[in-house]
Amino acid sequence: MTALGGASFDGYCKISESNLRGMITLRGDFASAEFADVINAETGMAIPDQRRITHDGARSLAWMSPDELLFMLPYDAAADAAAQLSDALTKQHAMAINVSDARALFRVEGAACREVLAKLAPVDLHPDAFGPGDIRRTRLAQVAGAFWMPDAHGFEVVCFRSVARYVFDLLSESARQGAQTGYPAAV
Repeated sequence: MTALGGASFDGYCKISESNLRGMITLRGDFASAEFADVINAETGMAIPDQRRITHDGARSLAWMSPDELLFMLPYDAAADAAAQLSDALTKQHAMAINVSDARALFRVEGAACREVLAKLAPVDLHPDAFGPGDIRRTRLAQVAGAFWMPDAHGFEVVCFRSVARYVFDLLSESARQGAQTGYPAAV
């Protein structure tokens, strides 16, 4: 069950809680060829560059820090995938942990979706500085979160499940009719 039972809000942008998604935190030495080989073999994707996210159908691999990745996949596949990754990484100083139930995921959609997030995070979201394939791990007002653009029409936002209501309310207030600032929309 999702953190907020599928909550949604319609303002000048739409905010909606996404369905459950599998999420596996991976930690290891990105410079290690052995680590990179395991990640590629098990996820089907190479380690993304800094502040980037790659997608392959229903699966994504995101750079989260110099030694951390977030592997996203269908929720029902996460437990088995985490176990396989953990087994494949046993000979390295690395870890694979299923964090699916500890996270909440939201979608921000609309022509002014950049503005909604620009009011909450210290990130340059101008279309020249941030687009599909980019990811930022940052603050959303007072809590940690991350967001990316899976396409040019919106953002996905991930946060800890324990602050899901706070983040949903932040996004909704930022997207409330009359709260527009005129931040550059997508070009």
